[in-house]
Amino acid sequence: MILSGRCARRTLFACVLACASPAIAAPGTPVETAEISARPIGQFHIGRDETRFGPLEFVGGLEMTSPARDFGALSAFRFLKPGSDFIGVADTGFWFFGTITHDADRRPSGVSNFRMQQMVDASGRPIDRKWEVDAEGLAVRDGIATVGFERDQRVAQFKIDPDNMKAPVRQLDYQVPAEELRQNRGFETVTHANAYGQHAGGLIVVSERSLDEAGNVYAAIIEGPHKGVFTVRRDGDFDVTDGAFLPDGDLLLLERSFSIARGVKMRLRRIYGESVEKGAVADGPVLMEADMGYQIDNMEGLDVWTRDDGALMVSLISDDNHSILQRNLYLEFILHQD
Repeated sequence: MILSGRCARRTLFACVLACASPAIAAPGTPVETAEISARPIGQFHIGRDETRFGPLEFVGGLEMTSPARDFGALSAFRFLKPGSDFIGVADTGFWFFGTITHDADRRPSGVSNFRMQQMVDASGRPIDRKWEVDAEGLAVRDGIATVGFERDQRVAQFKIDPDNMKAPVRQLDYQVPAEELRQNRGFETVTHANAYGQHAGGLIVVSERSLDEAGNVYAAIIEGPHKGVFTVRRDGDFDVTDGAFLPDGDLLLLERSFSIARGVKMRLRRIYGESVEKGAVADGPVLMEADMGYQIDNMEGLDVWTRDDGALMVSLISDDNHSILQRNLYLEFILHQD
């Protein structure tokens, strides 16, 4: 829903981000299927037909709604099949699975086979306390999902089974001193480095806004031959919400900014791969920035994949905080390398 009057939209968005506290659904059916209605988004810049935004070319998007009470709060996702089957986590403590469909022109056209399952404890009981299951970051590889949790700060690994997600099989050492992780500002990015790069496919984590004394964002290499803490230079008032490595070894970060005066913004930033190193301050250029004049919302999830024609794709999702004032969006771009 596009609200009329930017001032009204900004004020309403402020109330949502400040006050949203969605409830966790009571235990029920282990896997809940949901019908998703998807309205196509043909313009990224509202009211304009341009498709190129710096090196990014807008392909299309979806505004997703569902009558299912647990649908929403989508905070991170990864494709299990490029541009098609996906797994994700909601910050209300749910797993979600589904498939993005595309039309004959390769534009996203809908979401099928969508289902959700509440996260469970070691005894298989659903976890109802949000502070224990505030899932924000997600990486997948070889049938294992690695999830970053805020509030109860931890990085945990799970075996992927879309029909029966169970308790974690292990907890990982996230390297950053626990006292440096701020409440509700923990690991938003969990991603695997390139398999043939200097970190040999190891896991990298980046916090949302846990800052060191210099004002830079805490991050860490938690697997591979060069484990250790590094930071990402904080540029302006943007916070990190997700990230994924590009084929050339650079790290693409999704960032978000919010103020009552201007509303919400999103930004994509390319962090030089060679600066992702123990003890370093990683940095890189902004590729694209968008405000509320564009089809954005509370953008929280990102994945990078390669289309069957060789195009390098970037997909984004938003977290609606289970609010009628926000939207669940899926956006798709080509990242041009020229």
